Amino acid sequence: MPGAIYAEGLVKTFGDVRALDGVDLDVPEGTVLGLLGPNGAGKTTTVRCLTTLLRPDSGRAVVAGLDVARQPDAVRRSIGLSGQFAAVDEYLTGRENLQMVGRLYQMGAKQAKARAVELLEQFHLADAADRPAKTYSGGMRRRLDLAAALVVSPPVMFMDEPTTGLDPRNRQQLWEVIKQLVSGGTTLLLTTQYLEEADHLAHDIAVVDHGRVIAQGTSDQLKARTGGERVEVVVHERDHIPTAGEVLRGFGKGETTVEEHTRKLTVPVTGGAKLLAEVIRELDSRGIEIDDIALRRPTLDDVFLSLTGHTAEEKTEDTGEADRKDTRKDSRKETVK
Repeated sequence: MPGAIYAEGLVKTFGDVRALDGVDLDVPEGTVLGLLGPNGAGKTTTVRCLTTLLRPDSGRAVVAGLDVARQPDAVRRSIGLSGQFAAVDEYLTGRENLQMVGRLYQMGAKQAKARAVELLEQFHLADAADRPAKTYSGGMRRRLDLAAALVVSPPVMFMDEPTTGLDPRNRQQLWEVIKQLVSGGTTLLLTTQYLEEADHLAHDIAVVDHGRVIAQGTSDQLKARTGGERVEVVVHERDHIPTAGEVLRGFGKGETTVEEHTRKLTVPVTGGAKLLAEVIRELDSRGIEIDDIALRRPTLDDVFLSLTGHTAEEKTEDTGEADRKDTRKDSRKETVK
């Protein structure tokens, strides 16, 4: 039985650009799917198709048990959406914005007012509740927009890069809100460029590139595909980098990477802490002074690099226009299994 969010073979083109090239998703009820991908990969286009803002050229999508193409009005009543940019009325106060959304969802005046008070407290906006939204900082507007998306406590929620523009404290607060939502049974599709966010929140992660899902699984499963452990060494003297590289190649199970500006060398290994001790002894015997050494598992950034050819930080402004203006001509034909 399909999950709360289900897509099969979604295709969407803009002129000669194939923004979606057969996207398949299945998100079980009460879970979080993290949708990751480089800029222009098709993440925002996917969200727009699933939330009825765009009609796919082909394929099928079901949200909250409703066919997106055949029952768009019913789908809209069953979902919440927070887009990439805060969509609030700048001339209304924070309280008035939330009450207006409640009234648009046909809440009674008293119920809409009570829900606004609850959300203003939850998103730490109570002190600014009666100020016009145009006086809010960017982070405050973002929180108000997120609060507006939750006015009706929808069973299915879409968040397109929800923490963009938030400082670390506010990001942590939003993470707690998301956890509370999901623990209450809400299903969430989350697009993000913060890999830590996906690692922290998502039950499952789908990596999108060139309009296709090229890998999917839990964070641990994706990391396991990338490889085992890595030894990272930061040498004290830049002149010692070549010798340290020679040492690491003797222990490594793959190519050693070097960051000259940070004097850091990284090599994939097997053997755990015992091997790390051997590396330290060998570096010491060669007279190589080190500032830091560590053994770590692959990160989601390593997964990103392995699957898409670059890290998540190598991006430009990620907007819906980016999806449409993707200049790729040679669409990737193989899906990573």
